[in-house]
Amino acid sequence: MALSRSFRLLLGVNPRCMSAKLPARCVTQSSFQPEANLQENEAVNPKFVNRNPRNLELMCLAVKDRGWKTSWPHREFHHRLVFTRSIRYVTAEVFSCSSPVPVLSCSTKEWALKEHLPSTNCVAACQAVGEVLAHRCKQAGITRMVYDAIPWMYRSDAIQSFRAAMKEGGIIFSEPRRKYIGT
Repeated sequence: MALSRSFRLLLGVNPRCMSAKLPARCVTQSSFQPEANLQENEAVNPKFVNRNPRNLELMCLAVKDRGWKTSWPHREFHHRLVFTRSIRYVTAEVFSCSSPVPVLSCSTKEWALKEHLPSTNCVAACQAVGEVLAHRCKQAGITRMVYDAIPWMYRSDAIQSFRAAMKEGGIIFSEPRRKYIGT
């Protein structure tokens, strides 16, 4: 008896099972699978390697290089912000404690900033650099850093606008205290 394909599908007859005279569900039946052993899933690999180098830093467990107490600026940080303002340009850089090369930087030397500013060293330029650097820091995952302004320069309008723009961008100018785990 020759049945059309659509009629066989309607009845649930599988053509592969017709020749073997097996029920129509023969192909779709799953075999018995034993349950997974939960004890095996909880075992920790003894050769585990942390692939996130900032994991301890974010949990406040990483060791900070302290340096000497009399040195200024102090060295106890994970990320440090350096803001410089010259006669022509404004530059802000974020340094890591482990590298003398800046991790992130922003300057009015960049054409994308320079073309939208009337002057490259005014208060508006400092605010623009703060906004752009805050956005770049958020993209890089850096939300906390140390910023120690020189005391006699802290009161200037340019530095105040830079700090305000960074804080509005979600950057916190202090790092959490290190947690010590008892041994």
